[in-house]
Amino acid sequence: MALETDKRNSREAKKVGGNFQRHDSLYGDAERVSDTGYVVSEDSWARTLHLAFQCIGVIYGDIGTSPLYVYASTFTSGISNVDDLYGVLSLILYSLILLPMIKYVFIVLYANDNGDGGTFALYSLISRYAKVSLIPNQQAEDAMVSNYALETVSAPMKRAQWTKEMLESSKAAKLAIFLLTVLGTSMVISDGVLTPAISDQMVWISVAILVVLFAVQRFGTDKVGYSFAPIILLWFMFIAGIGIYNLVEYDIGVLRAFYPKYIVDYFRRNGRDAWVSLGGILLCFTGTEAMFADLGHFNIRSIQLSFSFILFPAVSLAYIGQAAFLRKHPEHVHDTFYKSIPGPMFWPTFIVAVSAAIIASQAMISGSFAIISQSQTLGCFPRVKVLHTSKLYEGQVYIPEVNFVLGLLCVVVTLAFKTTTNIGNAYGICVTAVMVITTILLAVVMLLIWRVSIWLIIPFCLVFGSIETVYLSSVLYKFKQGGYLPIVSATVLVTIMGVWHYVHVKKYWYELEHIVTNQEMQELAQAHDIKRTSGVGFLYTELVQGVPPIFPHLIEKMPFVHSVLVFVSVKHLPIPRVEVAERFRFRRVESRISKMFRCVARYGYIDTVEGAKEFSASLVEGLQSYIEEGHFMTTVEIEDTEPETTTTSITESHTRTRSSTVHIEEALRPSETTELTQPRMGSSYSAHSSGRISDEQSRAIAEEKQFVQRELQKGVVYILGETEIWAGPNSSFLKKIVVDYMYSFLRKNFRQGEKAFAIPRQQVLKVGMVYEI
Repeated sequence: MALETDKRNSREAKKVGGNFQRHDSLYGDAERVSDTGYVVSEDSWARTLHLAFQCIGVIYGDIGTSPLYVYASTFTSGISNVDDLYGVLSLILYSLILLPMIKYVFIVLYANDNGDGGTFALYSLISRYAKVSLIPNQQAEDAMVSNYALETVSAPMKRAQWTKEMLESSKAAKLAIFLLTVLGTSMVISDGVLTPAISDQMVWISVAILVVLFAVQRFGTDKVGYSFAPIILLWFMFIAGIGIYNLVEYDIGVLRAFYPKYIVDYFRRNGRDAWVSLGGILLCFTGTEAMFADLGHFNIRSIQLSFSFILFPAVSLAYIGQAAFLRKHPEHVHDTFYKSIPGPMFWPTFIVAVSAAIIASQAMISGSFAIISQSQTLGCFPRVKVLHTSKLYEGQVYIPEVNFVLGLLCVVVTLAFKTTTNIGNAYGICVTAVMVITTILLAVVMLLIWRVSIWLIIPFCLVFGSIETVYLSSVLYKFKQGGYLPIVSATVLVTIMGVWHYVHVKKYWYELEHIVTNQEMQELAQAHDIKRTSGVGFLYTELVQGVPPIFPHLIEKMPFVHSVLVFVSVKHLPIPRVEVAERFRFRRVESRISKMFRCVARYGYIDTVEGAKEFSASLVEGLQSYIEEGHFMTTVEIEDTEPETTTTSITESHTRTRSSTVHIEEALRPSETTELTQPRMGSSYSAHSSGRISDEQSRAIAEEKQFVQRELQKGVVYILGETEIWAGPNSSFLKKIVVDYMYSFLRKNFRQGEKAFAIPRQQVLKVGMVYEI
């Protein structure tokens, strides 16, 4: 059963948080789940306007600079009929209204995961409501975390329950959701590489600005946003003003393009060529996915305000003005933007355009950092160094290795492609692929979590899914003209993420199937003269239950155990953040006199894992709190409960039976008795009304706490498993390639465990072992 401590904490959280319907965000947001089931923001208007200004410099560079090349990419063979401009302009306007505005700004942004957005945020959100994760490390007590917030609307549960059961029972469904997630992630990262070049003559200037752009990323999104926002804001003012001038000067009649009949006329008149031209038209909404991917840097309201009142009016006026200009000068379609600039404004606009076009990649750079950080914590990407660049906004991160690779690839692409037409073809595949994937995952969210009426889900999928599929089919037609680049880069990224996660899952299952049982522990103790050495040992393992197989291997090589031994598992939950007071969960391993403990340190996927010194201090503080509360709770249970043999389910297919009096960390369901408490760090212990602590028990508690503190002062040793993963002898040829070569290469060329946890080398003890999976 859940302990009284957990119940009491849960009740207190409900009283304070209104049944978990209100959550304090580490970004400073006060997020709440409304009675419609959506997460909405309660930020002050001052802070919202502050973030809205930053949005301009970080998110809208890409979609805001599309007027530079949309018409040129659409009419690649020139304008044969000026009336086609009505149809193209109508397609541009309604594409902007339907996809970026209605779908993303006013629907998708609400599918955030406690304020965080992106493909992995959708995946983690789904994982929280249905067990779709391929790693079986879910624990019932995880749902007690306040930010877990399993809130659903009061709607019929039958369809949602059917969806949940289907996802959990189907391995194909789990795999499909995972592959869609990593594919969408890979496409977003690929999008971050495809910075548009201005012209053949400006290539080297573009390269120089790119170098500066990636060099300043280390200062963080906050400072970069403030630096770039004035430039992009000035850009929007220029294109809006020029658009109004061209509309009045050349042909105000282009406003009739708001009548969608011209779209039908355009397709009727041009047939297949009109379909092919969609590959150029879709460039008007490139960068849309950045609004969702970068949501963790801002909030919903700031994006809605900046998009509705700044970006949309400015780019719409730009496209309208260019269409009016082309009605009189169709021969300038390949250089529409610069030819349509009034003479006195040419050079100022040209300078701002060069800067704005390069800044366009900022949105996807920021999104790439956030997505890779999320995927790493969920076991889908090799370890890289993640730096949090803002104390105010937890979601703002910088990854040096990724920044270098993205910068290098941006320069290579700019030098190799040179023209915006070829780059635009590559862009289109990234944008539409991510949109289709988002539509699919959002439909799952609507069914499982929002529980929206099926009569709303079907139109949503039909309208947006059909539009995005038509656009995707068009841009795939231009595969040879640059469209191959995102597919190649996405394939490489999907391979890296797939290989890493595949072996990560296999390794976890291997350790789970080779858990050291109570009997094996006793045999191990009898076979070796095990001695206790001074100090505290932290043995890191990914298992959240049971003693890992590396422990007996350690005893066989060096038959000693630290005076206090803690099996530490760093576990990332499918939520953005875990409150510090809910970070650690403790259990005893073996009897109380063994001084062996299990600690599960729980983090959200955007939480920062502390350095070794801070982590050990927090862990020991939580351990001492556990000793105090756990000693009392265990005493009460022994007095009230007869010892009994308990069968516990470690996984659905892995069951062991152990005694509840002497145990090896039993993984009990909430309804069963367990030595499990969640200490309230920073709060004093208060006796429960059902019993009192005797003087003898008080002395025992004090002695054990003092013992732990003394051993801590003697030193801490971090024991890490240096496991070599090999494919088993009966494995297929493909599996041997994946495990023995591809995974091995990734493991050797990315950060190792002690670097990821910032552990001093002189305190590391590595234990080598070979796993054949």
